[in-house]
Amino acid sequence: MEPAEYALMDAAEDGMWWYRAAHARVLDALRARPGAPGPVLDAGCGTGGFLQRLAQQVPDRPAMGLEYNPEAADRAARKSGWPVAAGDANTLPFEDASFGAAVSIDVICHAGVDPARGMAELHRVLRPGGTVILNLPAYEWLRSAHDTRVHTARRYTAASARALLEAAGFQAIATNYWNGLLLPLMALQRKVLHRNPDAPSDVTSFPPWIDTTLHAVSEIERRIGTSGIPMPGGGSVLVIATRP
Repeated sequence: MEPAEYALMDAAEDGMWWYRAAHARVLDALRARPGAPGPVLDAGCGTGGFLQRLAQQVPDRPAMGLEYNPEAADRAARKSGWPVAAGDANTLPFEDASFGAAVSIDVICHAGVDPARGMAELHRVLRPGGTVILNLPAYEWLRSAHDTRVHTARRYTAASARALLEAAGFQAIATNYWNGLLLPLMALQRKVLHRNPDAPSDVTSFPPWIDTTLHAVSEIERRIGTSGIPMPGGGSVLVIATRP
């Protein structure tokens, strides 16, 4: 990502509604499918927001982060209290079968990551029975100036995300769209209000009432999802799979 985006992430990820919503869904998935015994890897942990929430909400599960940007890796370690390695998602600096679960939030989509190599590496470092959880941006038609700022090279559908994990050898693959109730607003913001190439980042501090409202809508959708009713579409795709 652009260096300025790391600073925005560091400032926003503790309170901004999108980060809270994304992290909640990844934690729900990890609780439902904890994987094999062993630590959790956050591959592409940024400035450590998810690692921090994992430490707060699942304190008995050890974790480790990986981040390409050394300064962000240092921020993540200080924020979360877990070790964070500076390295490349295409060549993970870990031994085979080192982790019981791995999460990666909006990373496999980056220009600097070869998706096939990245998934092969996640498969390699997971133990048999380990869980992988990915969050991926959805739909190429939603591409925006923000994608340029964070170097998003690919946006996915549920079908293309499933195919990516199948090709890497994962099984028991489940895909779910989320941020569906807010998808019309997301499309309006990206394709109309911020359609110019120099539009500001989507990562920002919203007025409290707006942030509270957006998070409340996301939580309603999350409850709908936990009742077994899937979203037909959304701004992101959550993918859960098992390494056999």
